[in-house]
Amino acid sequence: MTIPFFDGHNDTLLKLLEAEGDRTALFVEGLPKGDIDLPRAKAAGMAGGFFAMFPPPLKAGLDAVVASPNYSTGNLPPELAVTDAQQSTFGMSAILLRLERAGALAVCRTAAEVRSANARGLLAAVMHIEGAEAIDTEFNALEVLYAAGLRSIGLVWSRANAFATGVPFRFPSDAEIGPGLSDAGKALVRECNARGIMIDLSHINAAGFRDVAAVSDKPLVATHSNVHAICASSRNLVDWQLKAIAESKGIAGVNYATGFLRPDGQWRVDTEMEVVVRHVDALVEALGEDGVALGSDFDGAMLPAPMKDVTGVPKLLQALLDKGYGEALVSKIAYGNWLSMIERAIG
Repeated sequence: MTIPFFDGHNDTLLKLLEAEGDRTALFVEGLPKGDIDLPRAKAAGMAGGFFAMFPPPLKAGLDAVVASPNYSTGNLPPELAVTDAQQSTFGMSAILLRLERAGALAVCRTAAEVRSANARGLLAAVMHIEGAEAIDTEFNALEVLYAAGLRSIGLVWSRANAFATGVPFRFPSDAEIGPGLSDAGKALVRECNARGIMIDLSHINAAGFRDVAAVSDKPLVATHSNVHAICASSRNLVDWQLKAIAESKGIAGVNYATGFLRPDGQWRVDTEMEVVVRHVDALVEALGEDGVALGSDFDGAMLPAPMKDVTGVPKLLQALLDKGYGEALVSKIAYGNWLSMIERAIG
């Protein structure tokens, strides 16, 4: 039995942007150095996901960012210029639109469009930004990106921008680091609420999280964040954040990145599936059965060996079944809860 699943976060568009050759063909025929391509997605039962556009510094890909001294020592990387961020963000959005034109997927702007794409056997892609550096404070770029299909924004990656401040990658640490939203950040939250653009709280610091909770009238969402009580990374959710998400009837997607899973905070591929299940258990306890989903971080992180790539997701779903989760609950965590959130936060 294959259980369909919807992924809360992947960096596959950046992987394609950095690839040489025909990027559409690479996705359609097989991306050897990536975690997601169309053949493996279909084989695994992937119904769709939030396809992130993370803008790295100009002429530097994700690997270079991760290897930078700022990142590796737990400090925030330098801020990124709007023009630099726009170059890579528009490049990734163009790749997604070309994949749609080639019939590889459907860019979906509503829950109804996700259902329609799946009914036609198509991968449903929701266009997402991870770090709003490409958006100017007059929101001109937002207008263009919204027209292209943008329906989800993580205000920050783990750096500061005109709107908010992210958390550095520290272990052990919490997110009580740095200032909250700027006036422009609060305006962006209101604009997103009005348009039906989901706000993603993964990577934001504690002050920014509180400000979004105060300003937004939508459910609180962390697309790819885990439980701080299990892994004390600054990227993970502490008890008060989980409570705020639950009270808003929001959602959190479990992240497969080993450094956000392991109790020792280490980045190691020899991480067992059991620790992923532990985070799912804790999220279900904190958020309820309607508040937990998947948020892989495929193509953007070191994964446990049992997960490997998108074809490893059925192993996680089977592990949940083996743990005693009923098929109905596993289906909600895998697909139904994201679809419900898209309906409530986007339309």
